[in-house]
Amino acid sequence: MNVRPKKNLGQHFLTDDYIASRIADTISASELPESAAQWGDLPVLEIGPGMGVLTRHLVESGRSVTAVELDSESVDYLAKNMPGLKVVQADFLKLNLSELMPGKFALIGNYPYNISSQIFFKVLDYLDDIPVVSGMLQKEVAERICSKPGSKAYGILSVLLQAWYDCEYLFTVEPQVFNPPPKVRSGVLRLTRNSRSDLGVDARKFKLVVKTAFGQRRKTLRNSLSPIMQPDSKALQSKYMSLRPEQLSVEDFITLTTLIFPQ
Repeated sequence: MNVRPKKNLGQHFLTDDYIASRIADTISASELPESAAQWGDLPVLEIGPGMGVLTRHLVESGRSVTAVELDSESVDYLAKNMPGLKVVQADFLKLNLSELMPGKFALIGNYPYNISSQIFFKVLDYLDDIPVVSGMLQKEVAERICSKPGSKAYGILSVLLQAWYDCEYLFTVEPQVFNPPPKVRSGVLRLTRNSRSDLGVDARKFKLVVKTAFGQRRKTLRNSLSPIMQPDSKALQSKYMSLRPEQLSVEDFITLTTLIFPQ
């Protein structure tokens, strides 16, 4: 397939059919973890299909596929070459996903580098509807999402997503399989919804604690969290105050939230 460079939408278009098939397979029932295999036949929402190199494999799997694409040339190409595909020309970040995809669905894509973090923050707004997320993004961001406590890459997205998903870094993709080639390597990851149904704390307050803590990640939590703690907060006496945010697990952040904002 001849894939031309498009307008500057932060997108590098995949040209390697084998890599595309591997990415499509990441959401198939046979490749999903056993705990998530029941989601292997969900409708699929693809972000940024471009000229459809990944889309074709998704359609051939027999699943219902909806593609969201901002670029008009790509939309026209897909409409002409994949007539059975539902293509929505829109900015994914502005879409109401509950209206577009009623019920549960799998999310996949070759995610535009410049909005990949925003895409995953949006996933958190629909986590009960999106039990499976897979796809390719900048390797650094993919590693950050999947990193564990103690890692320098561990951060806000790591904690917020891992609170609700099991996150797997699957494989690395080299620049030469894209048009135009990016200056960095890409990584393919998969998120599958874990068994957690409730944090046990207010989700907004949990997010506030995590974002405030990592806002000054070089400082101890006693200093970085001082703007949101009362002078008599029980959190000040906790073991966490001498630590830095990357040393805390998801469970630690939940506990810390209960100390800072007792119910």
